[in-house]
Amino acid sequence: MVADALVYHPTVAHYLRFVATTVGRDKLLRTLQYFSRFYAWYLFRTNAPTRLIAPWEAIKKQFGLSRKLLRVGKNVEHFKAAATAADSKGIDPVLKYCAVGRQLGYAMYLSCDTITYLDVSGIRPLASAKRLQREAYKAWLTGLTFNVVAGFYTLWQLRQREQKIDKKDGEGVVESKKLQRDRTSTNQQLISDLCDMTIPGSALGYVNLDDGIVGLAGSVSSLIAVWNTWKKTA
Repeated sequence: MVADALVYHPTVAHYLRFVATTVGRDKLLRTLQYFSRFYAWYLFRTNAPTRLIAPWEAIKKQFGLSRKLLRVGKNVEHFKAAATAADSKGIDPVLKYCAVGRQLGYAMYLSCDTITYLDVSGIRPLASAKRLQREAYKAWLTGLTFNVVAGFYTLWQLRQREQKIDKKDGEGVVESKKLQRDRTSTNQQLISDLCDMTIPGSALGYVNLDDGIVGLAGSVSSLIAVWNTWKKTA
């Protein structure tokens, strides 16, 4: 009876729907990858023996490689999304251009990332692998920058709309609650994007951050993504 209660529990069904998605599995792997990056740094800084650090370094490396394989082919999705955004009518031009810029940035990042997989996996060593990886980071940072600009612009728009609402009116109260949900969602995405910017920013040398900060920032953005994917599969 206890086993049946566990097997048929709604949370188990929800979990199965979550891990059935490529995004769900990727975000779980990403969380473990960046936490391992942070924890390996922490153990190193506290003078832990190499035998304790090595497993976390291996998790960071192997999960990163697994995620790189899962991303192969996703560049097409973002190229299509960029075209769709460019063709869309009736939306704010700032948000439209930011959407196109974001999707093209991600598409170029994933295109370069796919090519570098051949090198890091040992399938086909490439002399240009380091240059391509650097270009991938630049494209990722560009996409994130467009998304951050869109996030701040959206918050400004929400603030302008809220100032026009009459909260004494019933419809105004409903609209105010909707704006609050939109603001929470936008703030959450902004935090995720700003955390993610530490990864390419550090790799490119634009900011001087150690693995501890980058690992924590990546863990935070990954957990936000896990939570959002979990809600979508409810």
